[in-house]
Amino acid sequence: MRIVFAGTPEFARQALQALMAAGHDIPLVLTQPDRPAGRGLKLMPSAVKQAALETSVPVLQPHSLKLDGKYPDEAAAARQALLDAAPDAMVVAAYGLILPRWVLDLPRHGCLNIHASLLPRWRGAAPIQRAIDAGDAETGITIMQMDEGLDTGNMLLRRTLPITPEHTAASLHDDLAALGAQAIVEALRRLEDGSLTGTPQDAAVATYAAKLEKSEAPLDFTQPAEALARRVRAFNPFPGATAALSGLDGPVKVWKAVALAQPAKGRPGEVESASADGIDIAAADGVLRILELQKAGGKRQAAATFIQGWQPF
Repeated sequence: MRIVFAGTPEFARQALQALMAAGHDIPLVLTQPDRPAGRGLKLMPSAVKQAALETSVPVLQPHSLKLDGKYPDEAAAARQALLDAAPDAMVVAAYGLILPRWVLDLPRHGCLNIHASLLPRWRGAAPIQRAIDAGDAETGITIMQMDEGLDTGNMLLRRTLPITPEHTAASLHDDLAALGAQAIVEALRRLEDGSLTGTPQDAAVATYAAKLEKSEAPLDFTQPAEALARRVRAFNPFPGATAALSGLDGPVKVWKAVALAQPAKGRPGEVESASADGIDIAAADGVLRILELQKAGGKRQAAATFIQGWQPF
């Protein structure tokens, strides 16, 4: 099929490469404008742009696709490029721009979105992190027919993936990116042979995955230890869960922690012990053991190394 692809980060790059490997014709790629990154804040291309340039696929990077918005010239140029591309469908994965109605209607088969959750659960910006944080047993990929709502379109294909106790947001992202790449190739194959049908979402059971905020990073030790351990995994690597430890200037970033099946002895937030096994902190109904952490400006360390320069008692 003739596919225009719209996406930006690594999650989307894997889908683009899978579509290319499957033999689809990709006449055009849309991605976000280059952004400053690194210590020197040099402008860096997105993962999708890099993949497109490696295979000489034309790339457009409009700031907006709204013809009556702040960047009408860029939107008009994108519209003409899309018309010239004459796509059978547009595939969208973590693009980052709102698609106005003219974009949704332009491809013959409309726009298909690769969403990293089992819709209608976790519509929105941070479905991977919110699924871990909520203690969901599974998540997955939904290929969805896009409409003008926020992840509200008909579901075309769903593939599930268990969430393990070892999953962080980073590792679950990688697993879902691979699954999403497989799923969109299957969805387009079925779209070609006419076996792909849409199922409306049940709005009554929909949940919203709000964007992650740095203000959510501090761990609240009045919460259960299991909830705190999930928060650490859900916020790894961004925004990073944090905890205040006595004798230190500023909070530490908690990279790895587990909930212990034992009652807390102290008040929530008190350090109960610090050893090579970890730093044990009292929570609402148990103990959170911190295994890896990082001081501001320091390196990520195992608790056994960290405590050599820290005296909590």
